[in-house]
Amino acid sequence: MADVTTLAELSGNINTVGYGLAAIGPAIGLGILLGKVVEGTARQPEMAGKLQGIMWIGVGLIEVLALIGIATPFFLP
Repeated sequence: MADVTTLAELSGNINTVGYGLAAIGPAIGLGILLGKVVEGTARQPEMAGKLQGIMWIGVGLIEVLALIGIATPFFLP
């Protein structure tokens, strides 16, 4: 009986760790994206508006990855 209880407790902790690992990818992606936009703006200030528009599209796509990571456990049995 002790083994079944241990497995039940362990699965909850593994889910939490799994979401934490899934959130690392979008965080790294956002860091790279924002860093490159700042670098591009520093190199060509006249392109700042266009770069910001592209950046917001990228931020939206990256954030979808985090939302999928949050929603996935609710759809899995």
